[in-house]
Amino acid sequence: MSAIGALGTAARFVLGGVRVLGGTAGLLAPAMIIGRFGDEDPAHNPAAIYGLRLFGVRSVVIGTDLFRLEGRALERALRAAPLIHAGDLATVLTLWRNGQVSSGQARPLAVLSGANTALAVLALAGSRRGGG
Repeated sequence: MSAIGALGTAARFVLGGVRVLGGTAGLLAPAMIIGRFGDEDPAHNPAAIYGLRLFGVRSVVIGTDLFRLEGRALERALRAAPLIHAGDLATVLTLWRNGQVSSGQARPLAVLSGANTALAVLALAGSRRGGG
């Protein structure tokens, strides 16, 4: 395996872990996440709880895919990953630009989404250079 292939494989597993951990938090502790956005009573925000649990399921499934898939199915998952995470990054930057979240709220989300986008690009590049 080439160096870029090995780096891509490592990026794939790190991204899978980030997705599973973040998704599990969304599923099991949505109120904690909502509270980080300044909502003093997260239990009275059922739409946000629903959204985080929905996001959590998605994240656990697509994170697990990066660990278990092989061949064409893995390649398809890796091709989708940069789009998924760039979309997350664009969302947080748009919310910040429109004044819907503060800089303090946007910054860690943008860093996380940017890092996930970079991991996704590395994982895809590595798979195309003999990684997997």
